[in-house]
Amino acid sequence: MRSSGSTRSPRRSRPVRLLVEVTGEDHPKACTGRRLLHWRRATRANRAAEGTRSPIVLDPYAPTPLSPADGRMAAEAGILVVDCSWNRLSARGAFPGDEGRFRRAGTHRRLPVLVAANPQHYGRVAQLTTAEAFCAALYVLGRPEEAERVITGFAGAEEFLEINRARLDRYREARGPDEVIAAERSLFGGS
Repeated sequence: MRSSGSTRSPRRSRPVRLLVEVTGEDHPKACTGRRLLHWRRATRANRAAEGTRSPIVLDPYAPTPLSPADGRMAAEAGILVVDCSWNRLSARGAFPGDEGRFRRAGTHRRLPVLVAANPQHYGRVAQLTTAEAFCAALYVLGRPEEAERVITGFAGAEEFLEINRARLDRYREARGPDEVIAAERSLFGGS
């Protein structure tokens, strides 16, 4: 039966476009970025539609954290994650000679501080997989259903949300980057 037009159905927003650039540094079976591509939950960055706005680039060296204030930009342009090895990242520092990974067009944001639940880096601060990074970003942007969908099927997925739920909720309630930074200080200590 069709509506009489007196009540409007709620407008559904499109899911945020998730883009992955795979560097090939991780073992293929441990690479969550490749699995996201295989499961069609993300698109390869170099196959993204030309002529679209530059995405938010999740960059661990960006000074500004992702916040709900970035929601509109993410909805319009998407989110890009560079899928690379944390071991190589730690060993090389800030990718000397390899800066091109994060020197991409777009607005650069780092994720707020969270704890990893993936088997390779369980319990380590800020060493998230690509799937965890997308999940966290979507949650912070006020899209918890999309966040849960993107991480479903990965080892540690339920634990990631469980151990970070209070943090993710605090970050999601922030109005902008300054409030995210204040929440990080409150949750993890620091000046």
